[in-house]
Amino acid sequence: MRPLLRLGPLAALLVVAMFAVVLSDASARPASVATGRLAALAGDVRAADGYAYDLRDDSGRTMDTAQITQVPDGTYLAVYHTTLADGRFHAAIADSTDLRRWTRRHDFGAGTSQPTLAADDGGGYVLAYEKDPDNHIAVRGYRDLDALLAGKTAHAYDAPRTLSRCAEGTPDITSVHDGTIELTGHYRAGCDTDRELRATLKDFTTWHVTPDRRLDRALAAWGTRGNMGDRSTLELEGRRLILTEGQQWRGDFGSWRMYAYDPMTGRADRLAVRTHGGSRALANPSATLLTDPDGHPALLVSLFVPREGAAPGESGQLVYWREL
Repeated sequence: MRPLLRLGPLAALLVVAMFAVVLSDASARPASVATGRLAALAGDVRAADGYAYDLRDDSGRTMDTAQITQVPDGTYLAVYHTTLADGRFHAAIADSTDLRRWTRRHDFGAGTSQPTLAADDGGGYVLAYEKDPDNHIAVRGYRDLDALLAGKTAHAYDAPRTLSRCAEGTPDITSVHDGTIELTGHYRAGCDTDRELRATLKDFTTWHVTPDRRLDRALAAWGTRGNMGDRSTLELEGRRLILTEGQQWRGDFGSWRMYAYDPMTGRADRLAVRTHGGSRALANPSATLLTDPDGHPALLVSLFVPREGAAPGESGQLVYWREL
């Protein structure tokens, strides 16, 4: 056994300083220019050009996990879910002209949650959500906006569970083109812990799904030991990014954190989002580019603030936007 190298006090301090510099450089270096830009725009709710905590529709329903989009006439649409008196999730859609006041237009029924919405390339819309019992991804097609707001379905597909015999869900529609719908989601790996998936649905008949282990590894690199769940895709700085969530410790809802993932580099940045009151836990992210109520191009972020780790008055759905 070789003797231990002994350092004098000054040399020891130099070694510590060298390691500190290396660690600082590694943690400060963004996954990409685009993720750094996303962190700068989304990192401080206090600097937002507009925001709303505990978002609710005109009936008083909470708008949990809201995903917000904008239609060509400037109206905003939100799809979201609420736990109602029957003890089940109900997904719904609402519209707004100012991002703060929302009018509910349709309830998609009991056992629907985590909805996501996208326009197709023929003037219609595609909605996906998690459906229970037998938690799985359900996809619905609508011919136009009026049909969507009235809940008149033109196409329907309920995906089989292929990666988990227990649960697959939290879909996010990333693309709709020429009859093919691309989605991401989660599956309950080993019926124990949520992990990420990618899927395609062609012509509402053919389903294909694979694990997204590259994204799993990027979140695990940050010490994520619990569930890896909801995510949202957006284009920023000419790059496709994924805003996603990771749970540091399994079963601890106060340990949900936000991450910006760049599929090109395969790396993620942790987003330390600062709220007005200092809420620690943030989940179910969604982000999109739109025109804000003042007519300016903006990045809108929608996050769920769990009660565990929430500052007073901040639990529930949070939306905020920054002008570009």
